[in-house]
Amino acid sequence: MQVYYLEIVTREVDVVCAAYAAANGVEFGEPDAGLGNARTAAMPGGGLVGVRAPLRDTEEPVVRPYWLVDDIKAAVAAVAKAGGEIAVEPLEIPGRGTFAIYVLGGNDHGLWQR
Repeated sequence: MQVYYLEIVTREVDVVCAAYAAANGVEFGEPDAGLGNARTAAMPGGGLVGVRAPLRDTEEPVVRPYWLVDDIKAAVAAVAKAGGEIAVEPLEIPGRGTFAIYVLGGNDHGLWQR
């Protein structure tokens, strides 16, 4: 298993980015419109951590790992069969891949296919 994208949704984007940067010696980029204006930094071993503000008034702060998968449709089907609630069906982000979001065990999770 590999986390490809670790999404942090917070109302204090700059504070969180500064703390992660100081603690881990990384640099966060400018907001990326393709990732909901997340500021991103590379993770060791590949992948990104992205810190963004809520996209709507009802979105709560959350930490959501997106697991790298080879076949997102098959992975979504397996999650649904295991009792996961699919919150966002597979959706392509041009140039980045396809993601999906599900809720299972009271936690948000994501899947990502490059």
